[in-house]
Amino acid sequence: MLTAGVGGRGERLGGRRRKMAVESRVTQEEIKKEQEKPIDRKKTCPLLLRVFTTNNGCHHQMDEFSRGNVRSSKLQIYTWMDATLKELTSLVKEVYPEARKKGTHFNFAIVFMDLKRPGYRVKEIGSTMSGRKGTDDSMTLQSQKFQIGDYLDIAITPPNRAPPPSGRMRPY
Repeated sequence: MLTAGVGGRGERLGGRRRKMAVESRVTQEEIKKEQEKPIDRKKTCPLLLRVFTTNNGCHHQMDEFSRGNVRSSKLQIYTWMDATLKELTSLVKEVYPEARKKGTHFNFAIVFMDLKRPGYRVKEIGSTMSGRKGTDDSMTLQSQKFQIGDYLDIAITPPNRAPPPSGRMRPY
């Protein structure tokens, strides 16, 4: 016996109940557009973004954040959740003139406190390059689920050195 379920009751197949899958007609692009409502920068207070950078092409180790002794430069940037990776790249280049060279590679990662186990976790979110347009240029903090209180770790690679694959973390 096969009966279509109504009101979330499911369908009956051979005396057993089985839940029916409901297919959504909302696309992922529509969800992203809905979540990323435009931010009025004149009316919205900026957030303090703590940025840690390296110039060796590798991200920091997570235990460096746990111990509170990140060895490289720390920047504090006031920005908004709709800030793009290209916009953040420009702000970093203002502070580090050596990063202005064409072909310098910037690999971005969000560092956040792991609620399930002690310590920090990292999520690589994209990369940009000085002097070139890229697919990640228009990616925003908001689109990558950045939350106020997270850190941004940027692995900077000079143009004369190839970046490690996806800006991976340094080996121990």
